[in-house]
Amino acid sequence: MVGMERKRLLIIGAGPYGLAVAAAAKHAGLNYALLGRPMDLWKNHMPKGLLLRSPLSWHIDPLGNHTFESYIQNVGISPEKALPIPLELFLDYAQWFQNAYRLEVQSSLAKTLEYKEGMFQVKLEDGNAILAENTVVTPGLTYFNNIPQELVTDLPAERYSHSCDLVEFDFLREKRCLIVGGRTSAFEWAALITEQVSAEIHIVYRHETPRFARSDWAWVDPMIDCVAKVPGWFQSLSKAEQKRVRQRFWAEGRAKLEPWLEHRIEKGGVTPWPRSRVVNCVELPNGDIQVRLDSGTTLKTDHLILATGYNVDVSKVPYLSSPSIVNGLRTSDGFPVLDEAFQSSIPGLFFTGPPAIRDFGPFFGFLVGSPAAAKLIIERVLSPSASLSGRAIPRVSGS
Repeated sequence: MVGMERKRLLIIGAGPYGLAVAAAAKHAGLNYALLGRPMDLWKNHMPKGLLLRSPLSWHIDPLGNHTFESYIQNVGISPEKALPIPLELFLDYAQWFQNAYRLEVQSSLAKTLEYKEGMFQVKLEDGNAILAENTVVTPGLTYFNNIPQELVTDLPAERYSHSCDLVEFDFLREKRCLIVGGRTSAFEWAALITEQVSAEIHIVYRHETPRFARSDWAWVDPMIDCVAKVPGWFQSLSKAEQKRVRQRFWAEGRAKLEPWLEHRIEKGGVTPWPRSRVVNCVELPNGDIQVRLDSGTTLKTDHLILATGYNVDVSKVPYLSSPSIVNGLRTSDGFPVLDEAFQSSIPGLFFTGPPAIRDFGPFFGFLVGSPAAAKLIIERVLSPSASLSGRAIPRVSGS
């Protein structure tokens, strides 16, 4: 082992959640280390030209100073011109945020994480190690790609891609593509591919075509405020209330397609196949991929694109595979079981971002949850014995 540092806090992952926690840690004067490639999911797993569905009010600053709105004002972009938010603009904001707080990121990635005698030891790919009292895991989505095995069993690996891994489209030029999935990523990838390389696109999905309508996210911010101000707020809701929140979020985020996609889909000549299910896919001797639908229809394509979303399962995160973590980490359906401050069953080990969806609500699959998560985690790191005792649980319209 080359060398070992000792830190009060270790943050694994440098996406929106990792950067937010680091900013809060630095503000609190904590001795911390931040590992990862900054905004890697956004830089390397999202295609150029992608437009975000986020409102301008969503940002990553737990201190509320360097928000996205303050960034566009700083660079002289009007709110009207900033919407819908281009991916490249949000990446510029994240870099501005990182620079503003002078957040240093160690580029060497975590190789293994172990828990011994109340301390965490992470071994890095460069041979160094860090010993930490607390660790925050923000793994993002790249470990959780949902690839339906029944669709790809008979296909060579190079004949299909998950949308998360398909960000360069040149090899699809003038090709036939079939996209499985009928939500925003399916339609946006279809639009981008036809615009960039003039491919023939079919989209197959089981449900009715989502309607093209602007999503209303105004109701989310008050709920995030409740999460931040009252730890345990979402857990305190009844199962029925939690279900209503999830359904409302689903209705906005999944059951709608943004209006700016409609004309692009029509212009690109994309063929939708609603209320259809792929039965099987096989590679024919002539190189075609034959796709059979449950209606009996067969389609021929050159590449299969899986816009099939993500399934959180923390056992898929490689650096969490040591027995000291696996044996002490309580999970439910792949999610870590978390307390009111994002702490897992292993004292001092916190999870946020998508792994927190089960206990904190669907907001944490999006960047909007990052400031609240950072506040609660740092508050707990500073005061490990803090609890909810005696704090009132507010009511929020729509919950």
